Amino acid sequence: MASRNRALIERDLEVLWHPTTQMKDHEWLPLVPIRRGEGVWLYDLDGNRYLDAISSWWVNLFGHAHPQINQRIREQLDNLEHVLLAGFTHEPVVELSEQLVEITPVSLTRCFYTDNGSSAVEVALKMSYHYWHNRGQAEKRRFITLSGSYHGETLGTLGVGDVALYKETYKPLLMEAITVPSPDCFQREPGQSWEDHSRAMFVHMDQALAEHAGETAAVIVEPLVQCATGMRMYHPVYLQLLREACDRHGVHLIADEIAVGFGRTGSLFACEQAGICADFLCLSKGLTAGYLPLAVVLTTDQVYEAFYDDYATLRAFMHSHSYTGNPLACSAALATLELFREQDVIGRNRELAEHMGDAVAHLAEHPHVGEIRQTGMILAIEMMQDPANRVPYPFQERRGIRVYQHALSREALLRPLGNVVYFMPPYVINEDQIDHLARVAEEGIEHATR
Repeated sequence: MASRNRALIERDLEVLWHPTTQMKDHEWLPLVPIRRGEGVWLYDLDGNRYLDAISSWWVNLFGHAHPQINQRIREQLDNLEHVLLAGFTHEPVVELSEQLVEITPVSLTRCFYTDNGSSAVEVALKMSYHYWHNRGQAEKRRFITLSGSYHGETLGTLGVGDVALYKETYKPLLMEAITVPSPDCFQREPGQSWEDHSRAMFVHMDQALAEHAGETAAVIVEPLVQCATGMRMYHPVYLQLLREACDRHGVHLIADEIAVGFGRTGSLFACEQAGICADFLCLSKGLTAGYLPLAVVLTTDQVYEAFYDDYATLRAFMHSHSYTGNPLACSAALATLELFREQDVIGRNRELAEHMGDAVAHLAEHPHVGEIRQTGMILAIEMMQDPANRVPYPFQERRGIRVYQHALSREALLRPLGNVVYFMPPYVINEDQIDHLARVAEEGIEHATR
């Protein structure tokens, strides 16, 4: 590795502790120092470039250093960088809230801002429980979640998640959720459709609601794609059945669209494909096109009014973050929504998604590919030791790391989830760049499965 990269790596390892990382790995797996980004490309200090196939952890929508978003932030920076949102307000947060209310289902009328996705889910959990408390039903304090779900890494969100890698160590500290089997269509029977499998799997959720509705505040799901557990996917019919059951049993529905919102699944929001509206919609990541931390929970007037009372009743929602509704972040979000209005982003994404699917379709015949699955601009390729008998590779073999290392040598950032290689690129990617990713992924899978 050239000297400029190496020098920064050495400085980094003296002072930093990186997220979701066994730091000892960096004795043999070099960090990648990034100096700048442009479009789909990231550039290191020595001029090497990497196609950002995972949108820098699923946040980047319109490429790095987008001039229109840059300009909107510059203009805001000259006026106001931040002000508290308790007792104060500002134009960007009001304008953003108006636009979010306009583009989400009609019953979502109130916006509550936080700093990141985990915090947004915490807000939704607390707000749901507090709603029932204010309504005199404080016994409704539990949450129902899907196996394999991921909703963040704070203690509250870990409590409603189900990825052992993140959760197991902290179990003694966590609330206990009611976990039902996921409708993950990778588990469907041979010849069974996604819709039939998802519909059949709903029986478990229906049973849980029938048994626990009296003590349950809300069901929380990642609509259509369970990202962190390996891009597991299911059919929209499950969401339709879930909305009906939550209404029938008097339980809130929380839609965690932090990763899947803003066009990732082929529609602006994943819930649109089921024609449903959640009681709480959590958004982050793509909200600012990957520029600045910002998250929002949208909810209904019915929920809002359960907290609206004289101060002395102590019914207010006492939750805050110092940077709530930051003007710079709101300005980035406004520029993001402007790009959706000005361009046919969803239409173009559908063309790109089709090209992605076609570019890797032949890998379905690979002896160590168990499945290729896709929902919109999210595509996943599952490497398996024995696909015919559904035998996975042992996690200790870390086959995905081999794909990652190969991809870096071929100008691509692919960061698999275990043995799942996936594409979730910025929307400014083109067909030639998709073809490059497909070639690199195929080479990496060949290298990793020898």
